[in-house]
Amino acid sequence: MSVSVEDVKKLREQTGAGMMDCKKALIEANGDFEKAIAILRERGVAVAQKRESRTASEGIIGCYIHTGGQIGVMVELNCETTFVAKTDEFQQLAKDIAMHIAWSNPEYLRREDVPEEVVAKEREVHRQWAINQGKPEHVIDKIVDGRMNEFYSRVCLLEQPFVRDEEQTIQDVINAAIAKLGEKIQVARFVRYRVGETQRESE
Repeated sequence: MSVSVEDVKKLREQTGAGMMDCKKALIEANGDFEKAIAILRERGVAVAQKRESRTASEGIIGCYIHTGGQIGVMVELNCETTFVAKTDEFQQLAKDIAMHIAWSNPEYLRREDVPEEVVAKEREVHRQWAINQGKPEHVIDKIVDGRMNEFYSRVCLLEQPFVRDEEQTIQDVINAAIAKLGEKIQVARFVRYRVGETQRESE
């Protein structure tokens, strides 16, 4: 099937993917925007997995200062080459992630960074909740796992819904950039400052 230039541009605006990728996704989805978005996300994940073994030692420090100067964020975003690090897309991604951190205040970068004692305590809280709700024993572990996923999406940067598009996580946004720019991209660390608060850095 054929797709209009307007539809391709609309999909590009929604996803940030390249024009040709958007056109191919729309054709594959028979013009269905939701399916096309899902296709682009799946491809972004696939490309990200292929690039995982590569070394990302270049990049920039993205910064964001919230209105009024009460909150400031610095985030180190890495890629493979200085060429990509200098692109507008990569620099905008770093700024967007820094802005997101200012608003969402994540405690950790990824779920693997959450201390074991914190995970154990959180799981026990949800287990007791399920027991108190009278849930059958054989489904309690599944309930706990589901509520833990919600916990990680609150406290881990990469799993948080992006403030500009809550249909995507921060990792989804990064995967889309990987698919578009063709390099491994990763957040190395971040630090969020708020006037009067103790500094907390994640890496």
